[in-house]
Amino acid sequence: MILYKSVSLADQVFDQLETDILAGKYPRGTLLTEIGLCEELGVSRTPVREALRRLEQEHIIESRGKGMEVLGITDNDAAVMFDVRRQIEGMAAAASARNITEEQIARLRENLELQEFYRNRKDTEKIKSLDSEFHKIIYESAGSVVYYDTLHPLHNKLQKVRKTSLENEARAEQSIQEHQAILRAIAAHDAKKAEEAMARHVSNAQQVFIRRVDREEKEA
Repeated sequence: MILYKSVSLADQVFDQLETDILAGKYPRGTLLTEIGLCEELGVSRTPVREALRRLEQEHIIESRGKGMEVLGITDNDAAVMFDVRRQIEGMAAAASARNITEEQIARLRENLELQEFYRNRKDTEKIKSLDSEFHKIIYESAGSVVYYDTLHPLHNKLQKVRKTSLENEARAEQSIQEHQAILRAIAAHDAKKAEEAMARHVSNAQQVFIRRVDREEKEA
């Protein structure tokens, strides 16, 4: 059931469907219909139709006449997305180190304090939300909307595909430590170290994803 009033209904439906598809609720090959989704989500056909159109534009679903077939994101696609993120997000971190304001640095510090707070309470959903916000601030402080427009959708999708990486307590702790290293470099306006720290962070997240995929293939 879609509940939040502060975000458009179509955006909520899109986010819910994207999350469900990338998390595996609707496996590759599943046929989705407007009527079925309206009944499931408790909304009218207009926001569902708009959400499906956007998902088709992003090649997550594909029209099949009687409905929309789920394509999702393959493991190979995810690996490529990680590679792209590692390269471009490192550049974004370097640009952030050169362009960030004191107010944005303060926001990053506050974000990390909250990550620590919720990690101690094992609130993985809140940690994921803060993780997204941490990266978003860096994209916004990099000095070009190109970084944000390129990286924010990739980060958002990979966070949904990864599913369990930040639910692992050890990985959550490691991720926070990596964020701290990124912040130290950015706050010191050290572009080289910021780029290296961010590339290392994304690479480590990719390795966690690869290990999960390997484990699931062995268990299958």
